[in-house]
Amino acid sequence: MDEMEEELKCPVCGSFYREPIILPCSHNICLACARNILVQTPDTESPQSSRASGSGVSDYDYLDLDKMSLYSEADSGYGSYGGFVSAPTTPCQKSPNGVRVFPPTVPQQPPPQHLIPQPGSLPPIPRNSCITCPQCHRSLILDDRGLRGFPKNRVLEGVVDRYQQSKAAALKCQLCEKSPKEATVMCEQCDVFYCDPCRLRCHPPRGPLAKHRLVPPAQGRISRRTSPRKISTCTEHELENLSMYCVQCKSPVCYQCLEEGKHGTHEVKALGAMWKLHKGQLSQALNGLSDRATEAKEFLLQLRNTVQHIQENGVEFEACLVAQCDALIDALNRRKAQLLARVNKEHEHKLKIKLLFPVQVVRDQISHCTVKLRQTTGLMEYCLEVIKENDPSGFLQISDALIRRVHMTEGQWGMGTLTPRMTSDFDLTLDSGPLLQTIHQLDFVQMKVPAAPMLQLEECCTQNNSATLSWKQPPLSTIAVEGYILELDDGNGGPFREVYVGSETICTVDGLHFNSTYKSRVKAFNASGVGQYSKTLIMQTSETGLPPCDIQSIGTVAWFTFDPASAHPDIILSNDNLTVTCNSYDDRVVMGNSSFSRGIHYWEMTIDRYDNHPDPAFGVARGDVLKDVMLGKDDKAWAMYVDNNRSWFMHNNSHTNRTDGGISKGSTIGVLLDFSRGILIFLINDEQQGPVAFESLEGAYYPAISINRNVQVTLHTGLPIPDFYTPGEADPTGSVC
Repeated sequence: MDEMEEELKCPVCGSFYREPIILPCSHNICLACARNILVQTPDTESPQSSRASGSGVSDYDYLDLDKMSLYSEADSGYGSYGGFVSAPTTPCQKSPNGVRVFPPTVPQQPPPQHLIPQPGSLPPIPRNSCITCPQCHRSLILDDRGLRGFPKNRVLEGVVDRYQQSKAAALKCQLCEKSPKEATVMCEQCDVFYCDPCRLRCHPPRGPLAKHRLVPPAQGRISRRTSPRKISTCTEHELENLSMYCVQCKSPVCYQCLEEGKHGTHEVKALGAMWKLHKGQLSQALNGLSDRATEAKEFLLQLRNTVQHIQENGVEFEACLVAQCDALIDALNRRKAQLLARVNKEHEHKLKIKLLFPVQVVRDQISHCTVKLRQTTGLMEYCLEVIKENDPSGFLQISDALIRRVHMTEGQWGMGTLTPRMTSDFDLTLDSGPLLQTIHQLDFVQMKVPAAPMLQLEECCTQNNSATLSWKQPPLSTIAVEGYILELDDGNGGPFREVYVGSETICTVDGLHFNSTYKSRVKAFNASGVGQYSKTLIMQTSETGLPPCDIQSIGTVAWFTFDPASAHPDIILSNDNLTVTCNSYDDRVVMGNSSFSRGIHYWEMTIDRYDNHPDPAFGVARGDVLKDVMLGKDDKAWAMYVDNNRSWFMHNNSHTNRTDGGISKGSTIGVLLDFSRGILIFLINDEQQGPVAFESLEGAYYPAISINRNVQVTLHTGLPIPDFYTPGEADPTGSVC
């Protein structure tokens, strides 16, 4: 709850709120602080004349352009407080919280005798007093009621009290005169904490006091918290209880307010019903903000791991460079001195650009995201404490402002906020390929070869005997690309051949064989050479002679393995990349090295080892799925996770269709992907597990699983479609025909 502390401090004094009041702009301020920052305007000055005056520009006169017209009497219920106007020209100062505070002007003449406060009484509010919100700097002229016209924020006061009590190390005696001793009992009737000497002296167990109930201090603290809430009274009619809520004014009202006609034409609802409604709205808004906070925590972990990977990759890169130089050291004696001279000359410059700058960028992003997450967590904790309050009217006074703040804070976690600004990869390579007889020409390559392109799976498709493929460079790659080379096999498992060379990033290949499965891949090139291939995409053309609307895809026998290049670093592959396990207790994702976009595909996995009842997940995923969480946690994967007793389907962290029946050592998991109907089906030990898991699947998908160190799985591909499955229409019950 430490992050919530800033929500509980006054922007003027910087201390915890004492008797907070709610300004019409929904911000809070201590009652005493409000009196301290009042500004008295001249008797001849009115809100209209203040707007019209253009001489003398104050520190906040720019706010004249942004009057709060929404706080009119017709639409907000705050009209009786006076309109927001530009405040008098008054120098501002900084409060302990860093916000601007506008102190009262020094009076030119002593106040009249009747305005001088008597000893023991609060000073009266001068005429034409103006108060400026220290947070949004909007001002208003007070009416005859002065500060009494502002509602007290009892909810905030209760949250502050609970927070301070939770921080107190021990309850102290309330009757010790000098250094209070630790309290040992609390009298429920007197509502006082006593130490043993004070209890014997001031609360003897005889006479009327003998009937009082003494309880331990901790129990007394709880009884204080759970005491019945105070009945709220109207600020305009102090003898009337608040019992209704004006929807248009967004304010609790009493029956006398309704009888006087101020809210006669407004929609009025029961206080309790609106209390529950607004609590629900705030809770619902907090759900979205909580998801953002969770994403931010995961993003911070990713950034910290990026810093570590940058440092590790730097060490690894340096080791590889030294190893290459050592392998050629005998042939480099004549050239070594010149190369070392060049390396030493530019070492500091290259080290700063290639190593230190990315680390600093990531650290700056971690710092920025940490501050924002701390503010978000503090707001969440404050809102949760507000929801616990049992005061409907007090809650409704601040609920709208809190809901707006929650939505606004959620909006600040927008696109790009949780995207790393720097990759941990190093874009350096030493060209050690020249033959030994040309070793004297050895030099550093000024530009490295391009990274492997990424296939745009959503844009890749086939129609009849044509295939369209689209690709792009990785988002964080800054290496120049001159062109791309697209390769396809012969549709029958033969060798790849070039079908396109050029600078475009999309290509349609016509004249392919009907009813054939083609493998495709693409690579980029520049002056330094040709880069790595992209992942292989498997695409199937239509059957001969059928129009697109009548095509029925047939089962496709495809062979693939797990892809070590895209797997999480904790994944351990063996058996020619067909067997997989993990060295982490957390779930890690590994995908197949081929993707599917057409046809019917089926593959199986056998459980080689299953310890401590983990819940591995099996399914399909997009190429950019998260690798450090369970498969199905994000919106890029569709999976079934299963333990020793039951299974669930999961996509975008939504769990559905719990089904009895689990796995053990030796079990077989089957995955059936049918693009002709756009469905995904799971099997356990050759029997369908639950209904059709997912529907409306379009685009290209990679086979994928997530496991931890308690599981080992072996992949089996090139399998025919199970006998029980017949391509056709889906059964209304959810099972396959």
